Amino acid sequence: MGLEQLPCLLTADIPETYRDEMGHMNVMWYTHLFDRSVVDFFAQWGCDEAYMKAHRAGTFALAQHFRYLAEVHIGSRVTLRCQAVARSEKRIHFLQYMSHADGRLAATAEVLATHIDMNTRRSSPWPASLAAAYDRLIAEHLRLVGPPRLCGAIQV
Repeated sequence: MGLEQLPCLLTADIPETYRDEMGHMNVMWYTHLFDRSVVDFFAQWGCDEAYMKAHRAGTFALAQHFRYLAEVHIGSRVTLRCQAVARSEKRIHFLQYMSHADGRLAATAEVLATHIDMNTRRSSPWPASLAAAYDRLIAEHLRLVGPPRLCGAIQV
């Protein structure tokens, strides 16, 4: 049950402009790549741009925990995947994976996000259809790759 069972959300070749003083990819670019990949992850369960526009809704990140496991060098190719972990009435918990082309895990980002009513800019409950779709994704991801390795600091 490897991570390759999860859909690939993004593949990126790391350009020279991502280099930091240590000679590898700067930490800000990890955040950038994880953020780019989350758009497709959200679309998998219906929380896409069309939903957000039609319902004046969206998500806000509440907490993130990063783990840097293997250096990412300039010229490397990485793939990003995501595992749905848990959900409450207003929040979702997910784990993002960045892997090298050879499959080695380079980094993870564990995220807690909340559903937002953009009219009030306050947390609001997930609509039943999105909640059910996310719950199905949690079960599917658990079946595909087993339980995620979590930091323990993030709870829904």
